Amino acid sequence: MDFGLHVGTRRVGATPDGLQAIAKKTEEMGFSYLGFPDHVVIPSTVDSKYPYNNEGVWPAQDTGTCLEQLMTIAYVAAVTKKIRLLTSVLVLPHRAPILTAKMLATADVLSKGRLTVGVGIGWMAEEIRVLDAMPFAKRAAGAEEYITAFRNLWTDQMPSFHGDLIDFESILFDPKPEQKPHPPIWMGGESKPALDRTGRLADGWYPVIANPRHLLDSPTLYATMLSKVKGLVQRAGRPPDALDTALYAPWYQLGKPVAGRNGDRRPFTGHPEQIAQDAQAYKVAGLNHLVIGFESQSLSVSLEHIERFATEVMPLCT
Repeated sequence: MDFGLHVGTRRVGATPDGLQAIAKKTEEMGFSYLGFPDHVVIPSTVDSKYPYNNEGVWPAQDTGTCLEQLMTIAYVAAVTKKIRLLTSVLVLPHRAPILTAKMLATADVLSKGRLTVGVGIGWMAEEIRVLDAMPFAKRAAGAEEYITAFRNLWTDQMPSFHGDLIDFESILFDPKPEQKPHPPIWMGGESKPALDRTGRLADGWYPVIANPRHLLDSPTLYATMLSKVKGLVQRAGRPPDALDTALYAPWYQLGKPVAGRNGDRRPFTGHPEQIAQDAQAYKVAGLNHLVIGFESQSLSVSLEHIERFATEVMPLCT
């Protein structure tokens, strides 16, 4: 198992100095992935229900500050050398498909093949409507077209695609991504349709631990759902062992344990030994990449969190 860090593109993550310091520290301390979320504009009124807490309220709606994801990755690519850069996740309905494919290919070329493309269909109807790249109601079907079109654009010498939302014929699309055949695509999501898409289309599965309707807050729950996903991969005629596995744990907290369901300790919270035991248990359940997340208004606190995880938890996971 290896480890990644998810960094919000606001607060200290929204300044060039803060972003560079976090990126360099994450790479220096031996993390394998550095991921960034995808929001472009924040409507002043959001009635859409946030899927990753019981309240259904998105906790980052306070200021509307957010850097654009792919520009952020391009910047971080220039100040790092080896850490993989993760869209965590790219919301497919936010951008036009051919332009998105070009931006991702460019990021992979400029990073010398360090891009991993986490994707999802998005949950905030208000933001998707403002950006106007795809109707919110068609985003699930549209996502499938996007992924297929991406692969065509990234691998075919004269790519063509004809779908309901995407249509192009025999275009020149160069340069191709540095990674061959293309950057890995990790599908986000925990619902049945998301698992179906993973089975048919994705190189990896990248859920969030905290969806109240599909909780993955124990290694047993994770292993059970992963088994379903691998069954869907096999049903699609693909080798199930070829599916990579990642998990985003936004509620990571080093120090005092946080109470979970039924009074149990929430995984990836508590003392270093407890968090390391959680990581080992999820590894046994089939997890390859654990991505943690935290938010801080202080750069020094952010850097301290990165160093403490790397020095106090990661050595216990070998």
